[in-house]
Amino acid sequence: MGGMSAETARRVLLAAPRGYCAGVDRAVIAVEQALEQYGAPVYVRHEIVHNKYVVRMLEKKGAIFVEETSEVPPGEIVIFSAHGVAPEVHREAERGKLATIDATCPLVTKVHKEAVRFAQDGYDILLIGHEGHEEVIGTTGEAPEHITLVDGPQDVANVEVKNPEKVVWLSQTTLSVDETMETVDALNEKFPKLISPPSDDICYATQNRQTAIKQVAAESDLVLVVGSPNSSNSVRLVETALAHGAADGHLVDHAGEIDEAWLDGVATVGVSSGASVPDVLVEGVLEWLAERGYGDVEVVQPVQEHMQFSLPKELRRDLRAEAATKVADA
Repeated sequence: MGGMSAETARRVLLAAPRGYCAGVDRAVIAVEQALEQYGAPVYVRHEIVHNKYVVRMLEKKGAIFVEETSEVPPGEIVIFSAHGVAPEVHREAERGKLATIDATCPLVTKVHKEAVRFAQDGYDILLIGHEGHEEVIGTTGEAPEHITLVDGPQDVANVEVKNPEKVVWLSQTTLSVDETMETVDALNEKFPKLISPPSDDICYATQNRQTAIKQVAAESDLVLVVGSPNSSNSVRLVETALAHGAADGHLVDHAGEIDEAWLDGVATVGVSSGASVPDVLVEGVLEWLAERGYGDVEVVQPVQEHMQFSLPKELRRDLRAEAATKVADA
């Protein structure tokens, strides 16, 4: 692009919706409430949500993150992350005499239930998702002998099923909407009898953040997505921005990771954040940009969001019991 002329206006296009989705909000509050109610430590199996800042913040409050349930001492509380777990993990917790709080996102639970139902009906399930992602491991664990992972359109050629008459596709909730539909199209060609899940598995928040970033990317020279590298939905946002007109795009955990060289010749910076990112990190990026002449911020909001989920039932039960005790003591 070359040097910038004095009259080129610098601006920021801020995507909305961005940041916390209902499932993340619920999971983070669940850990905070558990710490408040039962006292530290509270154990969490796997990162509660895929964000470094959030995990560190909860560690400071007394949460202990473990990779496996077996690392939790008997009689302690273990919280399952928003990504969900396989049934075997629930059994491990029972064997270890652990109290569990299940902070699995309800939209992930929905996919688990679909997997169980289609497996019971004798279907081959083609699960579109990324190998090794916790959500995929959890869903696959519901019916391992029925589920085949399909990791993108290029994977379709290798897919084999027992009975092409009974095939259904499901998906991880945090994928690229466009790429998933490409994969489904390819699967449809291979298996004409393929059926779809009752409702789309890609969650509302993933879809909305991608819709917003597409609109922002079309007018941006550079797109900055705030999020951690292991956050699938955040990584997809950068890919979506680059596929929809952004000349350049980067994933950063916080403002400290932005390289000033990226701003060379840039008039418009698009900013968004993944579904596990607290807005304080986005504010930091906006401040960083304002200090460099990008103080004019315009919000781009193609969709409104109003989704909220109630807390995990185990916490609700104990909070009610506690309230009842307080009334009895009064």
